[in-house]
Amino acid sequence: MNPMATLEWLNTPIAAINTQTQQFAQARQAQLTKPPGSLGRLETIAIQLAGLQSTTQPSVERTQITIFAGDHGVTAEGVSAFPQSVTGQMIRNFSLGGGAINVLARSLGATLEIINLGTVDESQSEAKAETPADVKQHHLGQGTANFLHEPAMSRQQVAQALNIGREVINQAKQKATQLFIGGEMGIGNTTSATALACALLNTHPADLTGPGTGLDHTGVTRKINVIERALALHKPDIHTPLDALCRVGGFEIAALTGAYIHGAQLGLPMLIDGFISSAAALTAEQMAPGCKQWFIFSHQSAEPGHRLILQALEADPLVNLAMRLGEGSGAAVTVSLLRMACRLHNEMATFSEAQVSGKND
Repeated sequence: MNPMATLEWLNTPIAAINTQTQQFAQARQAQLTKPPGSLGRLETIAIQLAGLQSTTQPSVERTQITIFAGDHGVTAEGVSAFPQSVTGQMIRNFSLGGGAINVLARSLGATLEIINLGTVDESQSEAKAETPADVKQHHLGQGTANFLHEPAMSRQQVAQALNIGREVINQAKQKATQLFIGGEMGIGNTTSATALACALLNTHPADLTGPGTGLDHTGVTRKINVIERALALHKPDIHTPLDALCRVGGFEIAALTGAYIHGAQLGLPMLIDGFISSAAALTAEQMAPGCKQWFIFSHQSAEPGHRLILQALEADPLVNLAMRLGEGSGAAVTVSLLRMACRLHNEMATFSEAQVSGKND
């Protein structure tokens, strides 16, 4: 069977935003007991969510965080400050509740699940029963191939990863999720995300490459060289965003891409994390134009290439905390801002309710 035949759903139209509830929300903001615009982006967030959720009472109390994980063959080229085994070890750490995203999910009361798409040492990432984070195994291989020498993934692997992302969204919608956060874990994935973004934006690797897990200057230079050589190898065969994903992407990046596309098709608001997640968001937007209207961009990563990806997506992130952890952590940190925006919008009194004089004409 042609693996691409399983991706017919990619042609499903993107859901339309409800402009009527958006207009109602904007009108309500003008009547709340405050000077117009005085709450800044907290006002625009509420208005945006009202349109995305088709309600005049937006809410993000029911938040789901899904972390997609996978190993990368390109780590053999010394592009990470950490060994590849850390991916599986961190999956186990998540399963036991010890990661940053575990702490954040607990504080938010958010649902957290981990999707292991394929690691070199599967024994390290096995989850015990009834652990704090639900870990699901979807083995696509022991990580991607080394894209310095061959395509990172087969067409079948990419199709499987995209479909896994789609199914995660289907399940989230069944649970009446109000906000979806996609995160990632995979040693070497800043190299993959950088190569992918370079291919999609036709940008030189030196403009996008950063330290990732903490490379020094020599390490970053080596990383740039690896990406340059890989792009030279694959460029003749990259004609579409899907080609780029196959050639230099990662299991977790492909799954994120599938989740973002299907979330936009089903009309699920999505809070985008940092550099890796934004590379997947860029891929999703290029594969299915219009996806980005369902994205809220949480933060600007300390990775230098993130700024260029955000510019390409015409995105204005909510905060800049110099974070570069991944795991969906930056997005999780900003959920509280979205919740405050919704509560202010829904619970503040209007001028007439409070019998307060409005602005002079």
